[in-house]
Amino acid sequence: MRERILQAAHEQVAEGGYASAGVATGSIYRYFPSKALLFAEVFRAAADRELAVVAEIAARRDDPAAQRLATAVDAFCRRALAAPKLAFALMAEPVDPAVEVARLQNKRAYRDVFARLLIEAREAGELRSQLDPPVAAAALVGALQEALIGPLAEGGGEALVASLITFALNAVGFSDLNEEQRNGRHAAHPARSHA
Repeated sequence: MRERILQAAHEQVAEGGYASAGVATGSIYRYFPSKALLFAEVFRAAADRELAVVAEIAARRDDPAAQRLATAVDAFCRRALAAPKLAFALMAEPVDPAVEVARLQNKRAYRDVFARLLIEAREAGELRSQLDPPVAAAALVGALQEALIGPLAEGGGEALVASLITFALNAVGFSDLNEEQRNGRHAAHPARSHA
């Protein structure tokens, strides 16, 4: 029953955000201490699935770091655009403090994924930028999320994804990629959100 409650809450959040997710309190308290903790768990499960996709791409050491960053940003953007209500719920919807704590932890996890990639790139001589990797990675996460929030409501599109890939590469110091690499067309990635 606990898993069914989590799945039902997830589906409601994905369709209309946290505000739309009504859950019978009698059912909740048998399995969760509060509605807020239920939603925090729903957030963690959905956000962790999305993070895993980006982390897997970033960890592909056979690909150059710039290519991995471009592909990871491409996947992040396309998955958000494929499920805009869920993406808004994960990134920006006003939420209970318990969910906000989980959201901040998730942002730090993305920062860590991108920072590791930048550190690897610097150590391999692929990146000459003097930016501090954790600072640059945190700024990148914030910029991507902020840029996607407004366009999500408008449907986004190819130009938005290409622009964010170019921004990310330039922001951290990669500038010598060809157009195909900049547009994220160089490696397979899941475009559909599974959250």
